[in-house]
Amino acid sequence: MNASPHLPGGHRPQGLTRRTVLGAVTATAATAVPLSAAAPAKATSSRGGDLVYVGTWGRGQVHAIRFDPADGTMTPIGSVAQVTSNWVTAHPTRPVLYVAGSEQGGYIRVFRIDDTSAALEQIGEIETESVPAGSGGLSYIGVDARSQTLLVADFAAGTAATVPIERDGGLGTVASRVQDTGSGPNPRQLGPHPHHVVIDPSRRFALVADFGADRVFVYRYDQETRALSAATPDGPGAYATAPGSGPRRLAFHPSGHTVYLLDELTADIQALSWDTARGELTKLQSLTTNAPDHTGTTSAAELAISRDGRFVYTSNRGENTLVVFSSDPRTGLLAEKQRISCAGVTPWSFALHPGGRWLFVANEASSTVNLFRVDPRSGRLTDTGASVTVPNPDCISFRVSASTARLE
Repeated sequence: MNASPHLPGGHRPQGLTRRTVLGAVTATAATAVPLSAAAPAKATSSRGGDLVYVGTWGRGQVHAIRFDPADGTMTPIGSVAQVTSNWVTAHPTRPVLYVAGSEQGGYIRVFRIDDTSAALEQIGEIETESVPAGSGGLSYIGVDARSQTLLVADFAAGTAATVPIERDGGLGTVASRVQDTGSGPNPRQLGPHPHHVVIDPSRRFALVADFGADRVFVYRYDQETRALSAATPDGPGAYATAPGSGPRRLAFHPSGHTVYLLDELTADIQALSWDTARGELTKLQSLTTNAPDHTGTTSAAELAISRDGRFVYTSNRGENTLVVFSSDPRTGLLAEKQRISCAGVTPWSFALHPGGRWLFVANEASSTVNLFRVDPRSGRLTDTGASVTVPNPDCISFRVSASTARLE
């Protein structure tokens, strides 16, 4: 059956079956589960390697995997917290995991990570919306490391917010909240639905991909106050996509002059020129992530770029594929390089390992996290055949070990 149109833009594309989405867990029920109660006893033993944390769509859990980047070995640990997890993201240096909830109010829980066992201990919780705004909750949270700010997209409320990160990794009170406006022709676009927030390389702007409004909104960003603002009497700047396209993900090229935009409903990727002085986006190119003989459901989901900017990765949920593009170093224009099965069903999300040699795919409908090897020279992906069972995975984040960090 189809998920509710009020669920975050992680809404399952029409035509794909799924288990019924569980009701939202109340904030008072969101508590950490001791590892000894959530995973096999062997998971509590000390082991090297990185930790991979996986959110689960509608299942009210966060799972953990131990990963050895030297040989690509994944060892499942199991559920380490009972909490709604629309999105999870780890602090880049501190042993802290942030978990975005699906309840009204835009809840974010803060967990301390035990690097030895992978256990999570809840140490904080904030509510980012003062007024409940329908079901579905948050669609994205991400850390801006330079200003130590948590960036928040609230799909249900139609807002983007910023939250200061304190020295110990805890969260302060909401620093700013901006309201998107607009709608689109699709029944899932009855109002604004922010899906992603990124800070531009100049540190003066924040871009918000709004699934419901068919816009990329451009807000002013003050990294001293960590605040977003419209800055003009006419509201924020905006780049308009085609009606019914459903903007979902953004990624800046390392050069800072090109932005890539992935549209969910039309499954296309756009290369956009970024004017740092004016905070303006201009279309350069649009390519489909669908195969030439595509029929049926059209839905793109995830976007990432290699650290050197040479390759751009996308996932296509309608075809259960990963599509790799090369990026021209001079113009930023894209060319399709590879199309490969995601090794599961519904690649809701994926994440490039910080070392650059591995890609983890959250195949939500098949309840697997699958591992791909990345060739750093060609950008091509190879399915390793390795996978871990996780119930309805929807996002992936890494807590890298000290040994991995030294190799980066």
